[in-house]
Amino acid sequence: MSQENWSAIDHFICDALLGPDPLLEATLADTMAAGLRAINVAPPQGKFLMLLAQIAGASRILEIGTLGGYSAIWMARALPEGGKLISLEYEPHNAAVAAKNVERAGLADKVEIKVGAAIDTLPTLQGTFDLIFIDADKASYPAYFEQAIRLSRPGTVIVGDNTVRGGRVLNPGDNADDHGTRRFYDVVAAEPRVTATAIQTVGTKGWDGFLLARVER
Repeated sequence: MSQENWSAIDHFICDALLGPDPLLEATLADTMAAGLRAINVAPPQGKFLMLLAQIAGASRILEIGTLGGYSAIWMARALPEGGKLISLEYEPHNAAVAAKNVERAGLADKVEIKVGAAIDTLPTLQGTFDLIFIDADKASYPAYFEQAIRLSRPGTVIVGDNTVRGGRVLNPGDNADDHGTRRFYDVVAAEPRVTATAIQTVGTKGWDGFLLARVER
């Protein structure tokens, strides 16, 4: 199978199961127009995150890495009345774009975007979250996971994005992001409080995957 086939199947999935979504399409368009990198999750992956939040019964969600707010909107749609999603974003420009997209989606009351390096803002957070989505600089994934554990309770679901990296996780070499991803696996595997797996994915975003962990105690 080629990238062309993977992308075609993603489009088929969108047509068959997701349907048109003007608000999310506008989010992607404005994200691109603002010059942000096209590294958001694909639509089927966004729907996957929303379903995970619903399955977990999440009322508090933490996202590390906002970009233009696309994945935040997907997950915030799963929140009940009074639910909250906190998203951490390093770049002020990205955060401003995301805030506009979130407001247009009618979710400004449920989404709070905190600007700054996540490694600095994470220690300031208190309480626990039901779902934690890690999708920021891969070199820091091990540190983010340690903070995610601190902010978890039994039953919390932790999801790390981009954890296959076109197969480079097998041989990370000197690349900081690839090495951080490989170290992420090691840290998760060594954490006795979680049970975890990883799923390879293909689609419009190429060959990649998610690492999923559930906090048991």
